[in-house]
Amino acid sequence: MRPIRVQKLGRVEYADGLELMRRAAEQVRQRDPDADWLFLVEHPPVLTLGRGAGRGNVLASPGWLESRGFEIHETDRGGDVTYHGPGQLVGYPIVDLGRRPDLAGFLSRMEEMIIAVGADLGLDLSHDPLQAGVWSGSSKVCAMGVRLTRWRVTSHGFGLNCDTDLTWFDAIVPCGLADRSVTSLSEVAGRTVTVADVRPLVHRSYEEAFATTLEPAPSDISELFAAGARL
Repeated sequence: MRPIRVQKLGRVEYADGLELMRRAAEQVRQRDPDADWLFLVEHPPVLTLGRGAGRGNVLASPGWLESRGFEIHETDRGGDVTYHGPGQLVGYPIVDLGRRPDLAGFLSRMEEMIIAVGADLGLDLSHDPLQAGVWSGSSKVCAMGVRLTRWRVTSHGFGLNCDTDLTWFDAIVPCGLADRSVTSLSEVAGRTVTVADVRPLVHRSYEEAFATTLEPAPSDISELFAAGARL
């Protein structure tokens, strides 16, 4: 795989994240610059609905969501409804999978990467053969949803609950799975595990899972993706 430029952006509005992904995917598609991207961010409280989302899986009323500062965004990723918010590390790999893209293999490697992060923390996380994401028992700790742009460049990615306030998930049926629950690394570990704790573990595990090298991106991302996004 090509080198990966990693950009740690802190808290980013979800709409800005979508614009960032779009612009990065276009640059990767044109192979300019000659590297792929991994953006690591947090978002303010937001519900995102994938292409297969059922509106009935949003349980809270619009008034309740508005009073608590939620935004709702329909997206072009796969999957159902999920939540992003503080204490969750969101990763957006923008990667050219080549002329014969193996999206299932890409997702499997992302799952292995998160499982390895759990192992670094002394946690036993796992795949589920029927559901995307990473699990602790029957509880999802990391949601995943990816889209191929122009049939070969990935966008969207993963949302890993670190010290997320899990009560926010009460607003939805997460990923449309009414018989499953969500958890966080902190809850599984029985101690606080923050986004700052997890970022360097993701960095190392990503390199190992994808047999690539992560390179620091330029500090001023706004110059790369000319005007528009409030980054």
